[in-house]
Amino acid sequence: MELKQLRQKSADELKAHLAELHKERFALRMQKATGQLPPAKTNDPRRVRREIARVNMLLGAKKQGQAS
Repeated sequence: MELKQLRQKSADELKAHLAELHKERFALRMQKATGQLPPAKTNDPRRVRREIARVNMLLGAKKQGQAS
């Protein structure tokens, strides 16, 4: 998901999306560990990890914006 789309979501929606991303990351890790990750999807763990970082950054920014 692009950063523009993530910025439009509320904090609750971002938290729900973050939970989904963590589930997806776990599933990809298990696929990689068991050798079931298709060669075409070797970039997916990296993509998910970066998206988790983006969501965490936006949640922090929204939290900081409410505090000030």
